[in-house]
Amino acid sequence: MNISHIEHIGIAVKSIADCLPYYENVLGLKCYNIEEVTDQKVKTAFFKAGQTKIELLEPASEDSTIAKFIEKKGEGIHHIAFAVPDVAAALAEAESKGVQLIDKAPRGGAEGLNIAFLHPKSTCSVLTELCQNN
Repeated sequence: MNISHIEHIGIAVKSIADCLPYYENVLGLKCYNIEEVTDQKVKTAFFKAGQTKIELLEPASEDSTIAKFIEKKGEGIHHIAFAVPDVAAALAEAESKGVQLIDKAPRGGAEGLNIAFLHPKSTCSVLTELCQNN
């Protein structure tokens, strides 16, 4: 797949505002971007820790996948995202190796990335995101 690095770790939270003091005041990280991804019904906040980003995911509606995740599993790590040069090619490779896909094609994500998810049933129970910079 030609993974270059961990792009980010996604963490489901009920409230970004409630979590900002921990990440900024305790860990000393600086939130550099907050945005809403309307088609995914999620609000995101990003921090950098070295080359890796931390993405807080707050549900923007009660029927969002993040809201359902929090209801079922509670707040915490939601997914790990890997940077790849070509999401479409990485999806095709994963599928050819028997991996179940959530996304059959790349779609737009936060920070203008092309993204796609691999199903946890095929990834040792870890929701895996593939990301490509445009």
